[in-house]
Amino acid sequence: MEDEPCPELVPIGGAEQSDAGPVRKIPVTIITGYLGAGKTTLLNYILTEQHNKRIAVILNEFGEGSALEKSLAISQGGELYEEWLELRNGCLCCSVKDNGVKAIENLMQRRGKFDYILLETTGLADPGAVASMFWVDSELGSDIYLDGIVSVVDAKHGLQHLTEEKPEGLINEASRQVALADLIIINKTDLVSEEELNKVRTSVRSINGFVKILETQRSRVDLSNVLDLHAFDSLSGVSLQKKLEHVKTTQAHLDKAIITVTFDIPGNIKEENLNLFIQNLLWEKNVKDKTGCTMDVIRLKGLVSIQGKSHQVIVQGVHELYDLEETSVAWKEDEKRTNRLVLIGRNLDKEIIKEVFIATVREERGNS
Repeated sequence: MEDEPCPELVPIGGAEQSDAGPVRKIPVTIITGYLGAGKTTLLNYILTEQHNKRIAVILNEFGEGSALEKSLAISQGGELYEEWLELRNGCLCCSVKDNGVKAIENLMQRRGKFDYILLETTGLADPGAVASMFWVDSELGSDIYLDGIVSVVDAKHGLQHLTEEKPEGLINEASRQVALADLIIINKTDLVSEEELNKVRTSVRSINGFVKILETQRSRVDLSNVLDLHAFDSLSGVSLQKKLEHVKTTQAHLDKAIITVTFDIPGNIKEENLNLFIQNLLWEKNVKDKTGCTMDVIRLKGLVSIQGKSHQVIVQGVHELYDLEETSVAWKEDEKRTNRLVLIGRNLDKEIIKEVFIATVREERGNS
C-alpha cells in the first residue's frame, strides 16, 4: 500500500457540455517554485479540498516524479497517454510532457467543465517563457487569459536557493521565479525560527518589491488569495495604483542580484515615445549601467498618462514582451497626471533608467 492514497476518480461524462450563456474566458494561473518547495502539496490540496471551484490542473511531468504525478499520469507502452481525470471535488487533472499548450487546447474542448486552469512548471523552469506563451498566443488568447504567476518558496531552504551564486552570465532560477511572481507563498514556516523567516522575507522583498507574500504551512492557502489575481489585464488598474504608491526601490543583497527599481515622472507622454523607451530597454538592450553592463529587465509594470487618452494606461512587460492597455480608471480633471513605473531585473540603475526615460519621452519626434 502507498502511504498517500491516490485522489478518488470519477468517470468523465461526455454529454454535459454547457452551451448556455456567453463564453467566459478561463483564467490560467502558473504555479512555479524550486524543487521541494511545496508546489505538489499545494496542488494536491487544491485537487482534494472541497472548495466548490472546478479547477483543471496541468502537471508538467519532467523530472520531479512526485507521488501526485505518479498517481495521475497514465502511460501506455512507454508513451505518455494524455488522460484527463476528474476528481471527486469537481477538479480535473492532466499530466503532460510538453509545454502545456497542447494540453490546454485539448482542455478547451471540455468547456463548461471548469472555471480555472492551474499550470505547474518544473522546479528549474523559467515561468516567464511559459507566461509569455499564454499572454500573447492568439489562438489560445480567445479562450483563456493569463491571470498571474504564483511562486512557492521553501522557508527552510529558500534563502540558500535565492542567494546561490551562478556562473557568470547565468541567472539564479529561484530568484527569477520570485522576480516574475505576482504572489509568493512562503511555505513550511513552522520549520524555521522567526529570525530565519524574516531573512527569507527580506530576500524575497529585495528581489521583488511589488509582490504580495502569503506565509503558510503544508501549502494550505485560501484559494481566493491565489486565483483571480488579474495581474496581466486592465482590471488590475485600480488595485495597481494603490500598490504602486508603496513600492520602493530595493537594494541588491548580492553583486549582480535581481532588484526592484521604481520611479515617477510627472506629465503626459506620447505613446510612440513610451514604445521607444520600452523597446530600447527590452529589445535593443542598449541601456547600460555605470560599469557598462546591459540592464536586464525581467518584469515591468506601471501606470502611465498617454497624450490624448482620458484613462490611465497600464504597462506590462515580461522579458521581451510588453503590452499597453487602457484601464477603467479615468484621470480626474484636477489630477496631476504622472507616470509610475516598476522594473525588476539585474544591473538596474534607477538614476540612469530615469534619465533615459525622461530623454526619450520628452524628445520631439516630428510627425513620423
